[in-house]
Amino acid sequence: MVWDMWKKGFDAWEQTTARYLEGVLKSPLVLQPAGTLLTAAMKTKATADRAMATWWGLWGLPTKRDQERALHTLNQLESRLIDLEERIGDA
Repeated sequence: MVWDMWKKGFDAWEQTTARYLEGVLKSPLVLQPAGTLLTAAMKTKATADRAMATWWGLWGLPTKRDQERALHTLNQLESRLIDLEERIGDA
């Protein structure tokens, strides 16, 4: 009995809060500054990523892009090896 009353109260609170927040989060007064902030954050991240790639490159270490390229090549080789093993198994 107590649980049912608590659940009904919670559901009413949740519905009211959800309606209010949905309206607030659709407001241009919230969306525009949030979009501007997100754009600035992504530009900052891109700049930091370029700086780190340059830093690692100066030390002669592979950058993230180099590592991704090597991983892609390894995956291709593994796929070819699996195909060859299947052909040998069929023959």
